[in-house]
Amino acid sequence: MSSTPHDPFYSSPFGPFYRRHTPYMVQPEYRVYEMNKRLQSRTEDSDNLWWDAFATEFFEDDATLTLSFCLEDGPKRYTIGRTLIPRYFSTVFEGGVTDLYYILKHSKESYHNSSITVDCDQCAMVTQHGKPMFTKVCTEGRLILEFTFDDLMRIKTWHFTIRQYRELVPRSILAMHAQDPQVLDQLSKNITRMGLTNFTLNYLRLCVILEPMQELMSRHKTYNLSPRDCLKTCLFQKWQRMVAPPEPTRQPTTKRRKRKNSTSSTSNSSAGNNANSTGSKKKTPAANLSLSSQVPQGLGAIPNCSLNPGRDGDLCHSTAVTPSGQFKEKH
Repeated sequence: MSSTPHDPFYSSPFGPFYRRHTPYMVQPEYRVYEMNKRLQSRTEDSDNLWWDAFATEFFEDDATLTLSFCLEDGPKRYTIGRTLIPRYFSTVFEGGVTDLYYILKHSKESYHNSSITVDCDQCAMVTQHGKPMFTKVCTEGRLILEFTFDDLMRIKTWHFTIRQYRELVPRSILAMHAQDPQVLDQLSKNITRMGLTNFTLNYLRLCVILEPMQELMSRHKTYNLSPRDCLKTCLFQKWQRMVAPPEPTRQPTTKRRKRKNSTSSTSNSSAGNNANSTGSKKKTPAANLSLSSQVPQGLGAIPNCSLNPGRDGDLCHSTAVTPSGQFKEKH
């Protein structure tokens, strides 16, 4: 059955410039199909620049990629940032993989204000291995993708939870080595762990160390500092953020309406003010008064509260300071 122009994957015989793309906003899965096509165009000469261009085309600048699976020693979860994503895909092919693509079945889409989420509970990552032996590996799990809701529609978060995997060996290879028990024993052994090669697993373990060092690498690349100076400046800035007190939140002041005093209260207050003005004309606010100005000159009380009750069962008692400088305990 030949493809028709109504097929979203239809390729015009006049070249790619005459092909009509399906709008991204209608089918976000089409981006996964385009990523598969880009991975198939990879060659053995593809260098780091090719992988950086691949990641720039399909992943946001602040994108994260997360893999969750369970090995023999327990569950694992690895999360890497945007700068480490190109290297992750390249390690898949360095482990003997010749082809890589993703298959999404019965996925669900949800639209938000600035993103589109694709949740596929039946996702399969298919890898074709050429060494150490010809094997097809199907890694099944749940894939959750979050795309940005714009024209580029790049991936913001990638979370693949692996449930199971299968390694398929052609019958023709088994028939060729049916009389060789050593080869059959080698064919019966798995070449991956939960569908991932040893190259990829070792890189994910290394990313646990590399991910916190991204700030040091970025500072070294930007300011051309030595590694020791980069570490000093990063630690000093983090220490400043930890020590710096939080900014106080200013509460909005509410203006109170002053009431007009009657003539009698005015005369009483004026009389009281004249009596109090004999001591001092200038008064300091109560908040600025020291502790010594609030107690008699002969005795200064310093409150001393503790969780141990005193003789009368009270939790607080005070220590008095006499003019001679001696301490006297008051209860």
